[in-house]
Amino acid sequence: MMRPMKRVLFLCTGNYYRSRYAEELFNHLARAEQLAWRASSRGAAERGSPDNVGPMSVFTDDRLRASGIVPEGAARFPQPCSLADFDDADLVIALKETEHRPLIERRFPEVADRVTYWHVDDIDFAHPSVALAMIDDHIRTLVSALRSSVRASGRSPAQT
Repeated sequence: MMRPMKRVLFLCTGNYYRSRYAEELFNHLARAEQLAWRASSRGAAERGSPDNVGPMSVFTDDRLRASGIVPEGAARFPQPCSLADFDDADLVIALKETEHRPLIERRFPEVADRVTYWHVDDIDFAHPSVALAMIDDHIRTLVSALRSSVRASGRSPAQT
């Protein structure tokens, strides 16, 4: 019997750059591994930066396309997180602890303890080639761990 799709939620500040890259790469790799997991992404802040132009960072779009991944959400504009997004997620990952923990604890204190934090700087502290490569490594490690848990459970990837 097929279990329902599990969900991972990626959070960054404005849902424009880091979380969008994590979402798209995760979905691409999870689909390739036939894992019953899908990602979504949101912004931890109430609103994105006025400096964000268009629906997705050009750095995110360019790196995905250079890797042969056509972003499914390329036309979707950034979305702020709501409590319902946490309710729908089996796993919640924020991209930078020092940046996102205070936002999440202030806006969503009732679910803040569910968040796993990575340490990937935003564009003002890390060049996109560095930050996106770090996200790439984190996502590949996560997908590998999920794949290993599938094998350990004896289920087919689509059942996990």
